[in-house]
Amino acid sequence: MLLAHPVLLQDLVERYKALAMLRADQGSAASRQEFQDIAYSLCVATGTSDVDAALVAASHRLPGARTTDDSLLTA
Repeated sequence: MLLAHPVLLQDLVERYKALAMLRADQGSAASRQEFQDIAYSLCVATGTSDVDAALVAASHRLPGARTTDDSLLTA
């Protein structure tokens, strides 16, 4: 699987979080479309099909991610 460059991932995560804070999903048609496009791009860039999983996957690939992070393991 091809992996997105960390700079691209960081940009997508920042844009997604900014749009989520602005509640773009409840805004105009253009803002809703942008929010959906960013979510889709994030999923494609991380090889996931769910934006929540994409955010987790991106956080593990970004610089500074802990190699011993066990946040995906269940107790």
